[in-house]
Amino acid sequence: MSPLLRLLALVAALAAGGCATLTPEQGAAASRVAEAARPVRVDCARDDACATPSALRALGEDALDGSAPGAPRHHALIIDYGQDALLARLSLVRSAQRALDVQTYIFDEDDAGHLFLDELLAAARRGVRVRLLVDQLSALREVQTLAALSGAHANFEMRIYNPLLGRARITYPQYVLAAACCWRRLNQRMHNKLLLVDGIAGITGGRNYQDSYFDWDPEYNFRDRDLFVAGPVVAEMAASFEEYWNARLTRTLPGLRDVGRLLLRNGVPPLPHEPFKLPARVERISRDADDPRLVDALAAQALPVGEVVFISDPPEKHRRDYGDVAPSTRGLRELIEGAREEVLLQTPYLVLSPAAQDLFRELRQRDDPPRVRVSTNSLAATDAFITYALSYKYKRRHLREFGFEIHEYKPFPQDAPIDVEATGTVDLEAAESTHGRRRARPLEREYSALRWSGFSAHERVPLLRGGVRFGMHAKSLVVDERVGVVGTHNFDPRGDNYNTESAVVIEDPSFAHALAASLRRDMAPANAWVIAPRDRPVVLSGLDYSLGKVSESLPVFDLWPNRYATSYEFRPGPGCLEPPPLHDPRFRGCHEPVGDFPEVRTGLRTLLTRIFTAFGVGLAPIL
Repeated sequence: MSPLLRLLALVAALAAGGCATLTPEQGAAASRVAEAARPVRVDCARDDACATPSALRALGEDALDGSAPGAPRHHALIIDYGQDALLARLSLVRSAQRALDVQTYIFDEDDAGHLFLDELLAAARRGVRVRLLVDQLSALREVQTLAALSGAHANFEMRIYNPLLGRARITYPQYVLAAACCWRRLNQRMHNKLLLVDGIAGITGGRNYQDSYFDWDPEYNFRDRDLFVAGPVVAEMAASFEEYWNARLTRTLPGLRDVGRLLLRNGVPPLPHEPFKLPARVERISRDADDPRLVDALAAQALPVGEVVFISDPPEKHRRDYGDVAPSTRGLRELIEGAREEVLLQTPYLVLSPAAQDLFRELRQRDDPPRVRVSTNSLAATDAFITYALSYKYKRRHLREFGFEIHEYKPFPQDAPIDVEATGTVDLEAAESTHGRRRARPLEREYSALRWSGFSAHERVPLLRGGVRFGMHAKSLVVDERVGVVGTHNFDPRGDNYNTESAVVIEDPSFAHALAASLRRDMAPANAWVIAPRDRPVVLSGLDYSLGKVSESLPVFDLWPNRYATSYEFRPGPGCLEPPPLHDPRFRGCHEPVGDFPEVRTGLRTLLTRIFTAFGVGLAPIL
């Protein structure tokens, strides 16, 4: 058989195997198998489902009791530390009396994922209705796990959003097939993240369910941010969850081809659960979540606020005929347009859509433009070097046209809300030496279009020194220290056009000030380098500038070697007690250039970064 015929045969086989779905009769039979296996017995006969009291849940009751029509009352808590984020989730799940709803993009089968899943199932067994909604591309890693969950308990149900080819999991060849037939749908992902308890309290923000979001990974962790909110707005968050739970792209587990066939063939399997890599760490956080002193101390940090606005894109954003600007994008733009003094913007990936570029360009052209400070990743810290390459390409535009003051996060921040000890690096190395190597993790990043490409576009660059690395993942906005926003939108084209997103907006000076302090800490010299124009060459500086500008304007072949800007490190000293801003005459006297890619070991990955700077502009809409 010729190579062409073999290729056609492979495509035909993929089309037949990948696109085949369960017949209605098979789907109904698989559902009956799962339903028959679900235990109905609950472990508690009390009306409160034997819930554990939690000061966090009590904030929800307090806010509802104190609210009146037209005068809502809320409590809001910024959660920066990964360990606090996990403790808060465990405490809330254990405090649930009636219902738990979880919506997320990534749900892994590592220690954090298994621990949280165990807690959800325990809640279901004591009488709480539990619903778990996960985007397909990141929904656990084993079909057997999903089949087991389909029959885990009568009070537990999991659904998958936008399953490509009608499957829970897809192989690389099937991914290629999906990319060939359905590229737009492949990229349309549910990026919303919610944890809702009894309709009175919830958490949203950047974190997924994976070790790296809770400082539990020995190699790389995300500096992230959640927002706990309690009060009437949780009803709006619950309504959004309900829309997605019943959306046309949402599927039940038995109705998926691979899960359904496994159920029909073998019945509901036992739930697989590998031993925790660090069981002592799991036991410690589990014990801490039951310690009222720790939970009370966390809840005591919540701020009383009035009105809270929840913005959420509808599932209809993924309809082909959806022509509106999505609510999350529109709401963020309107807030930035209203800035008068200062915009603090935090995004892991500084790639702006054309509309966002126009917005910041117009802000810059005002007679008295607001100061715009941006916190984002350096190449050394990012988990998406291609995305960084596009940000690197437009540094001139960001600095000159938009007036950005850019602070790029360091991979080893010195004063950050992170817990290096919690990563368990030493303990894990000892465990691996005894039990063997760790299994490879699946998705680690939020841009999954390149996940199966075979090209490691999402891997991190090698550094000059070892250690547990951290990268920025928080998505936040503060306008004039008057309005604060925490959400899921990366302020990028993907969030505008492909992903569904959500955000919580609070117009309250105290809250905005607290959120601004968190962002400013991430921008501090101990944690970030500042980006500024490099020193001009002694000769032909005008020619160098002009050629660099022309090269940058090219969609491809942006090959001019000298870039407009580079990274600077603050050096304290006499007259430099605090870092002066970029446009202060003292800036260069207090900062020294440290290169375009500080901390990065030069090699293939930095070369590829420059290549994507020159040729990768077409990837901007999906990155």
